[in-house]
Amino acid sequence: MNAIFLMVLGMGAMLLGYFFYSRFIADKIYRLDPNYVTPAHTLRDGVDYVPTNRFVLWAHHTTSVAGAAPIVGPAIAVIWGWGPAFLWVTLGTVFFAGVHDMGAIWASVRNQGKSIGTLAGGVVGARGRNLFLVVIFLLLMMVNAAFAVVIANLFVSTPSSVIPVWSAVIVALVIGQLFYRYKVGLLWPSVVGLAVLYTLVIVGNSYPVLLPDGLLGLSARSLWILILFVYCGIASMLPVWMLLQPRDYINGMQLAIGVLLLFVAVLIGAPDIVAPMFNDNVPSGTPGIFPLLFVTIACGAISGFHGLVSSGTTSKQIDKETDARFIGYAGAVGEGMLALAAIIACTAGFASLVEWESIYDTFGGGNVAAFVQGGDAILSNGLGLPDDLGATLLATMVVLFAATTMDSGVRLQRYVIQETAELAGVRIGGVIGTIIALGFCLALAFGAGEEGTGGMLIWPLFGTTNQLLAALTLVILTVILVRLRRPTWMLVGPLVFLLLMAIFGLLVQLRQFYEAGNWLLLGLDVIILVAALWVALEAVTAIRRGGSLEPEAGEEEQQ
Repeated sequence: MNAIFLMVLGMGAMLLGYFFYSRFIADKIYRLDPNYVTPAHTLRDGVDYVPTNRFVLWAHHTTSVAGAAPIVGPAIAVIWGWGPAFLWVTLGTVFFAGVHDMGAIWASVRNQGKSIGTLAGGVVGARGRNLFLVVIFLLLMMVNAAFAVVIANLFVSTPSSVIPVWSAVIVALVIGQLFYRYKVGLLWPSVVGLAVLYTLVIVGNSYPVLLPDGLLGLSARSLWILILFVYCGIASMLPVWMLLQPRDYINGMQLAIGVLLLFVAVLIGAPDIVAPMFNDNVPSGTPGIFPLLFVTIACGAISGFHGLVSSGTTSKQIDKETDARFIGYAGAVGEGMLALAAIIACTAGFASLVEWESIYDTFGGGNVAAFVQGGDAILSNGLGLPDDLGATLLATMVVLFAATTMDSGVRLQRYVIQETAELAGVRIGGVIGTIIALGFCLALAFGAGEEGTGGMLIWPLFGTTNQLLAALTLVILTVILVRLRRPTWMLVGPLVFLLLMAIFGLLVQLRQFYEAGNWLLLGLDVIILVAALWVALEAVTAIRRGGSLEPEAGEEEQQ
């Protein structure tokens, strides 16, 4: 089958979801109010609470939630065939992710920008909130540690991406000053910033940067991990307008251009999909598709991390409540299209089935490298890009997304630490909170594995924990809607499905970890499983008990 058919079908379904389904959800279920005064205005502090142009915030939100996961997940999952991955990405984006992301923003906006974990206290009680925060903290630790390893590996394997990636930080700082200090419009800084960034991609392709092994007794990968965490610690404490927003804005435009280039190359080159629709000849040792497909592809279909970003940083920057539809649902569509591009690159970017099978000879063998290699071939054949330039472009895109997620992830982890400390009656400042967050991530990266590989040791739990958190976020939103006496069917279906898949996945992994004698992951698996089941039971009890929410979330007249 030709890749054009897959591209048009996927894009068409996602766009229909945004123009029709998201409008119904926004108007009839969440009842977004353009006159509601958001926390960005009522709590404005110039650091975290900043009213933001919706296009800039869309870019920040989309690139923060995207990271490398909507590429990594589909790139691995197509080993079962492109059909299941395509269906889950498309249906998940339309009926799961958009509703989840928009709802998390709405609930947080109605509660002074509180994170979904803290908000849980007013919905399922103190015990449920505390258990929810445990799951959130563990997920953030996994994300930050694992993405540091992903980025470091790409810096080592594709050193041509180093110059454009780090230069993007300087470009973002300049654009932030132009936007907020000098009140320059969006157009020219955007055009010039993108031109500089793509020029630097060409420069980086000609001048790769390699760190020496053995410096300070560390491998090049370990050095990059340390550098990344130092950068993220600094970036997470800067005002959002100074670096985070403009960096994400540039990355958001780059996402749009990168996906557009891939899709245009597909239209021109018309590559055939060489991978099977359903793969009956999977390599030995490949786990069963059920329930692993639904936790392998998280970002790009639905992801609990989205709820953390939606309620952690995005809700604090929403200018008008109605912007939640464009930022939340359209942000999910943007990530879904990136996942669609990854599926096409990993199934139509190879010359033959034999070549594809040589990449997918083991489970996990097709990863970011398959996306970069396949995408490079599509760009070269469709657009005539020079050899390896497409690979540099795509590797830069992946690193910038992952780094953006780390920026937001460390900031979110600091929020969780500060909010948890406040619940205990202790006040922790931004610097101390950031140091604590970095300490946990570095301990995982270096303490659980050699040469900074610990972040990937815990990766098997990332997918299940991520989907579990998405289900628990939907649980919180469902309780809110029940108490507001609004329909809940559009949330109940996704949350039941996700809860079953995530718990099933945790039980499967529990057996695997026990048989392998991996006591670290076994212990974490048990903690996450018990916490999730407890939160779900607390939610059921809360629904039966009835009652009302905190004033801002529950007063119908505010709608």
